[in-house]
Amino acid sequence: MKNILVPIGTSKNTVSHLQYAIDFAEAFGAKLYIVHIYKVFTKTGTMINLDHILEREGKEYLNELLSKVDTKNVEIVAKALKGKVVDVLELVSKVANIDLILIQPRTNSVKDEVFLGETSGKIIKQMNGPASLIVPEGYTYTPTKHILMAMKSAIIKKEHVLDPLKSLKNKFKCKIDLLLVKTPFHKDGDFDVNDELTELVDSISNTENATTFQGVLRHYESHNPDMLCVVRRKRGFFMKKWENNVILKKDFSSTIPVLVLSELK
Repeated sequence: MKNILVPIGTSKNTVSHLQYAIDFAEAFGAKLYIVHIYKVFTKTGTMINLDHILEREGKEYLNELLSKVDTKNVEIVAKALKGKVVDVLELVSKVANIDLILIQPRTNSVKDEVFLGETSGKIIKQMNGPASLIVPEGYTYTPTKHILMAMKSAIIKKEHVLDPLKSLKNKFKCKIDLLLVKTPFHKDGDFDVNDELTELVDSISNTENATTFQGVLRHYESHNPDMLCVVRRKRGFFMKKWENNVILKKDFSSTIPVLVLSELK
């Protein structure tokens, strides 16, 4: 894991999230790209273009944030960029060869009932790119010891989608438990685990539930992980919960980081 991207919002959790990102990047010797995205628009009724003002304010904001954290020896590139969130992050991910995106649950929302805000949910749901790690608010970095990976299909057709897991395994020697969840949409071959995944995990167990999410809830306490790993897919882990970008805590919440792998097929 060499290049990590961190979209920065304006939530009260931003400083602690940035410190987590720096600590995480230091552990891997990775380069950190910090991006603050502002919208493109012209003030109504005038000929004044506000782009240069917003860019300057964005840079000042990033500099202020960096002054509040311990940057250690991590190489950091901080940019204020204009555009739509998903478009900008996809472009940065491609140009900078990003391996992982660290996401705050709420970049702007202050509503306590919200787990993933509009922007964070949009990144997870709509973005085509690398894996994402959702870091709980106020979470302090510690080396990962135990990952619970939940899947309803173990069929892998894309290369390198398991690389984030491999990096965590190689770095921390953590235990990875694979939970295969048989749902009503189960197809023959879904539980055929290939050699690459078999070599990566420490145990494999099966469960039968209406959704992958319910399977996780049923087995969470018995595994007691410090990281959850799920797969981003069109009808995947969060299903209808992510048809809207905002995700409420009553529908899903996590006190541990959630690694969301890119689609496997």
